[in-house]
Amino acid sequence: QVQLVESGGGSVQAGGSLRLSCAASGRQFSGYETGWFRQAPGKEREFVAAIRRWSLSSTYYADSVKGRFTISRDNAKNTVYLQMNSLKSEDTAVYYCASGFAEADYAAESLYAYWGQGTQVTVSS
Repeated sequence: QVQLVESGGGSVQAGGSLRLSCAASGRQFSGYETGWFRQAPGKEREFVAAIRRWSLSSTYYADSVKGRFTISRDNAKNTVYLQMNSLKSEDTAVYYCASGFAEADYAAESLYAYWGQGTQVTVSS
């Protein structure tokens, strides 16, 4: 079992930055892919970014955040981060981290078995 807790959300002006953290309990955490998803008001949840398990450094991003967001993991701290730069109003959403065996399709929610409760990010223009 893995429990995930997101933090680092908040309000920021357009062009600003935030760093989200996803802290995990459970020794198996480093053995899972971990992804970030977001859900804006009135919209479906969408994939944002993912990182491979263990120390593999492969990362994957939605086109809408590529070049602005960076996902990373610190297995020693059981934490995955999402550094968000050059934020836009359309980045406003609740951000969720999720873990699971998602190698087949990093953007597929169904492959992530464990989910956090989410953290709100609000970007004002």
